[in-house]
Amino acid sequence: MSDSQVVLSAEFTALPAAADEVGALIQEYAETVRAEPGNETFEVYRRAEDPHRFVVFERYRDREAFDAHLGAEAGRAFNAALVPRIVEPQSILSFLTPTGRS
Repeated sequence: MSDSQVVLSAEFTALPAAADEVGALIQEYAETVRAEPGNETFEVYRRAEDPHRFVVFERYRDREAFDAHLGAEAGRAFNAALVPRIVEPQSILSFLTPTGRS
């Protein structure tokens, strides 16, 4: 991983009645994000112990690519559709750094 990469996870919990709809929304959005310049990874998971809980692992080439992702209209539309269907007020983002460097 390059020092300039941006790596993060995003987590959110679907409302019980909306879990399948949230799953479809995030899968459709994933295809859009994977086509963005500078996106290297956008993987969607459900927690095995709680299938209403979604975890998205994202990696971008650099901060510029991540900022472009944040500013994209597709993201605004996705979040507008997602927020009424999840427990939290928004996705919970955790920015990640590599370990094991000397």
